[in-house]
Amino acid sequence: MPAARGVGSLHTEVEVAEPDRTDREHELPPRRTGPLPLGVLVGAGVLVLIPIVALMWVGSYSKATPKLWGFPFFYWYQLLWVFIAAGCTYLAYLLVHNARRGGGDR
Repeated sequence: MPAARGVGSLHTEVEVAEPDRTDREHELPPRRTGPLPLGVLVGAGVLVLIPIVALMWVGSYSKATPKLWGFPFFYWYQLLWVFIAAGCTYLAYLLVHNARRGGGDR
């Protein structure tokens, strides 16, 4: 096929590399197929439940003092738990992810 002529032509010839599977060295190990170890599931469950239980126990933080930069305890405590919950969720994800990739077989 002759190459397209002209500036701004949408029909140009492109060479495409053949798949040779040289990128196999960068592939992830196969996923674990069986059930995950009980310890991993319990650990991940506890990490997810910690922020839920802490914020459902309203009596522990329904007060105005101590204040932080003028904000009552009730508000800054809950905002702090946004970051703690994100950390707990990430740790739970890492536990499960590593166990699925074979890191939990030890």
